[in-house]
Amino acid sequence: MNDQGLHDVMREIEAQDALAYSSSPMNRRLFLRVSGVAGGGMMLALQMGLASRTTALAAGLSGDEPFAPNAYLRISPDGSVLIYAKNPEIGQGVKTALPMIVAEELDADWSDVQVEQSEIDQSRYGSQFAGGSRSIPSNWDPLRKAGAVARHMLVAAAATRWGVSADQCKTEKSAVLHPASGRRLGYGEVASQAAALPVPDPESVPLKKRSEYKLLGKRITGVDNHSLVTGKPLFGIDQKVEGMLYASYEKCPATGGKVAQANLEEVRSLPGVKDAFVLEGNGKVDELMPGVAIVADSTWAAINAKRRLKVTWDESEASKDSFSGAVKKAAELAGQQGQPLRQGGDVAAAFASTAKTVEAFYSYPFLSHAPLEPQNCTAWFKDGSVEIWAPSQTPQRAVTKAANTLGIPAEKVTLHQTRIGGGFGRRLINDYVCEAAAISQKAGAPVKLQWTREDDMAHDFYRVAGFHSFKGAVNQSGRLSAWQDHFITFSSNGNRPVSGGSMGRSEFPEYLLENFKITQSLMPLSTPCGPWRAPGSNGIAFAVQCFLHELAVAAGRDHQEFLLEVMGEPRWIDPGNARSLHTGRAAGVIRLAAEKSGWGKPLPAGRGRGLAFHFSHAGHFAEVAEVSVDADKNLKVHKITVAGGVGPIINLSAAENQCQGAVIDGLSTALGLQLSIEKGRVQESNFHQYPILRMPSAPQVDVHFIESDYPPTGLGEPALPPVAPAICNAIFAASGQRVRELPLSKHGYSA
Repeated sequence: MNDQGLHDVMREIEAQDALAYSSSPMNRRLFLRVSGVAGGGMMLALQMGLASRTTALAAGLSGDEPFAPNAYLRISPDGSVLIYAKNPEIGQGVKTALPMIVAEELDADWSDVQVEQSEIDQSRYGSQFAGGSRSIPSNWDPLRKAGAVARHMLVAAAATRWGVSADQCKTEKSAVLHPASGRRLGYGEVASQAAALPVPDPESVPLKKRSEYKLLGKRITGVDNHSLVTGKPLFGIDQKVEGMLYASYEKCPATGGKVAQANLEEVRSLPGVKDAFVLEGNGKVDELMPGVAIVADSTWAAINAKRRLKVTWDESEASKDSFSGAVKKAAELAGQQGQPLRQGGDVAAAFASTAKTVEAFYSYPFLSHAPLEPQNCTAWFKDGSVEIWAPSQTPQRAVTKAANTLGIPAEKVTLHQTRIGGGFGRRLINDYVCEAAAISQKAGAPVKLQWTREDDMAHDFYRVAGFHSFKGAVNQSGRLSAWQDHFITFSSNGNRPVSGGSMGRSEFPEYLLENFKITQSLMPLSTPCGPWRAPGSNGIAFAVQCFLHELAVAAGRDHQEFLLEVMGEPRWIDPGNARSLHTGRAAGVIRLAAEKSGWGKPLPAGRGRGLAFHFSHAGHFAEVAEVSVDADKNLKVHKITVAGGVGPIINLSAAENQCQGAVIDGLSTALGLQLSIEKGRVQESNFHQYPILRMPSAPQVDVHFIESDYPPTGLGEPALPPVAPAICNAIFAASGQRVRELPLSKHGYSA
């Protein structure tokens, strides 16, 4: 068992991200073509990602026929503007934000815009995924240019009709205006004429300055909001197909176990059950593991029959993981040197000459993704092909995985993208898609596979636990002079950490220090792990930012002052890389969070503020928590102040929402979430053992942004990592008690 597939997923996302930020991305990624559409409208096809210019040109775009679905933008004669959102909508708001980027450069009136989810087709849309907070940054320039080129051509068409120069015209609210004569033409009135014009080089068309934005940066309600609150069937769990049956799937609770025996005949006799059978699987944890499938005429019948199922598992090759054993092993390893990862300066000399030395051991547990919508998928295998309806964060990868599982070519797989009821990284992996496809193939009918909450907890790709043995020093001036971190994590193959368990350079502050040493020890793990909201940073930030606070306290320094001093002069850590940390931007959000939170102002006894900064997924975020703690460790988080620097804000409503959600998620996790693994089995089965934060415990969340002309970065992940350390630092300020292990409930804290 290994997590090679998970590393492949992340490498694909990272490759797409690197492409988006290459020095001349548009030469390779953008192709615009205009042609007529049915009814005389205008449609723009934007070719992105992996497909070549030759492929786009060969796609039948002759200029005298409908433009097919190979498009992002369509303007109809009635003036309506249809914009396709290509990336999966997982609650992060991209179904609204991506079309907003096009609409801004187009100068479209948002009330004229209709938004539809695009098809999944890599040859036409390039890479389509939701992960790594990359939907906005990867699509920013291509979508801006799509709108700008369309606007340029509409202006040219109107100018030609009026017999005036294009530079005498302007656009606003879906119309071309000629101010000198007062004439006006709606976009729909000139769409057909614009479609006949030659397409300009996208590089030659000017883009708006941030000061010229009319739509971006405003609060825009989500395009699906009305459908959501009125219960429209948008999600995977809502899908229905004529003649559909319902399925459940039981796998060994210890990863790697196989079916030895099962009471299939008894299960087949239960009410509503159509069939029950064993799937041997293909041995790939991210595709199809062995199990028993039950097919019935209703979800209830399938789940009820699953509860009556009795399976004897062959666990000879199954996981034997024990977290309690790992905790003991980590304590032993903490006193050892570990494998060197990176170092700089003379750490030994710095410690020898230091004024004060601080040592501490930090840890954080395994976590479940626990999305509100458990895993599900509808599949219909027929005549050697399969049609799939899936809430996947990586739908194109789902096509590949389903094809591999069924032993058919990828072109025989059609996948329909549904809205996703939460994922946070879980749905980057498509095991549930492969299971549904395999069950449909065996059953000979369309089936909807529905996991229960217990299935979701037992068969997740978990956030990996981690341990840090720190040693730090401050000199006579109270400056941080040496940093040492022995990072203890897990590996499935003994060579590298599991997905989400790596300690990269971007995990502040090593690259800002003259003297540092980072070492690593690996412990074996068979339990599958995967990306969890802000992979790596979600746990590492807690340990790193809390230990930085310990050093500030040891130096007798104000924490804000201490952090700003570590940042030093404004500079890029990796010059020329817009996704690297910029110390000036970091200092800006630290100061803003402190200012807006009332940092330094007196508070009543038992109440304190804590500050934390972390750079994650190209986002600079600082947060201040204000908490109170009494003698019985009753904890009240009153307010979290968030300050972020992510370039220009696309949709202020969604941006605030993402930060607020990250705070609630981070607080919920820090307060009470943990998984126990024994004999390869996760012990927690549902929310009664995995207590998600309830509404009465939610704090006030104030969100502030420093907008800039830097390329935009995502918001789904970087606001989460500073939450836990800010809260724990505030607990110290309020009570003098230091927390070095999460969750807080393990130490008697309750909210």
